[in-house]
Amino acid sequence: MTNFIQSVDERTQLAGANRLEVLLFSLGEDEVSGRREIYGINVFKVREVMHVPEITRAPDMPPAVEGMISLRGNMIPVINLPEFCGVQIKEHPNTLIITEYNKHMQGFLVHSVETIERLAWADIKEPPPMMANRLGGLVTAVTELEDKRIVMILDVEKVLAETAEFASDEAIFEGIDSMEERHWKILFADDSSVAREQVINTLERLGIGYVTNKNGAEAWEKLQELADKAQRSGKPITHYVNAVLTDVEMPEMDGYVLTKNIKDHPILKELPVIMHSSLSADANQALGKGVGADRYVAKFDPKELAATIHDLMDEADAKE
Repeated sequence: MTNFIQSVDERTQLAGANRLEVLLFSLGEDEVSGRREIYGINVFKVREVMHVPEITRAPDMPPAVEGMISLRGNMIPVINLPEFCGVQIKEHPNTLIITEYNKHMQGFLVHSVETIERLAWADIKEPPPMMANRLGGLVTAVTELEDKRIVMILDVEKVLAETAEFASDEAIFEGIDSMEERHWKILFADDSSVAREQVINTLERLGIGYVTNKNGAEAWEKLQELADKAQRSGKPITHYVNAVLTDVEMPEMDGYVLTKNIKDHPILKELPVIMHSSLSADANQALGKGVGADRYVAKFDPKELAATIHDLMDEADAKE
């Protein structure tokens, strides 16, 4: 299974080309519906695929969290993904996907792992409303494989939030002072509903206006509209928006391509871009800088995000 996961360098190059590799897995055949659906997770977030080791049970675990495992000195929570998603299967899942999100490691129990598919973000679409509402809104994107099977991309950040791995705590927002007097507006893009709520909470505490978008393509369309408006009015783009905050992994257009488009645009290139991602490895940060990102902030630390925005405000004031 080690050879199943390819090199970081190669996957980094794919990300910069608006492409990615997705590890396909199944939660098993649902006894109620009779369906055996295929899900996907970005290989960049997968650290290991293994048979399930001994799980240490503990009382008062959040729903669907089976316990902890010890892996090379790390204590890793294990989430039963079929149970979390309400998929009723006969056999207990026996495959464990070890992932890293937001500088945390966790394991997802699944029924089986299939293969890796190389895909273009342009072919990964926002799900239609009926599908988006499935599994409690956990489907954040969908794509069709060459064999006509539909793959659903789960909103893993939502899974982690609801299993208390990254549950929101009001204490993480303490000490964030309002910057309302600076009159800033930020356009941001993220396909995760949980991430959008977290960002909105932070920006509202900062007293900053915002425009939300669900993916890079939607954000790029809105930015071009604002650039056209600025050109027609003869006003600077900062009259309409002061900065862009973007996730990296998004359907249709990822954050790398969005950032490159902004920095190549004659009007929009003046806008500072903050990459805000659970892909926190050095390789991802280097790639972000390579396409022109001004800052790279790992999810989710609202105080770090607030400090980064404050620094950009000070830099903008110094240029005036």
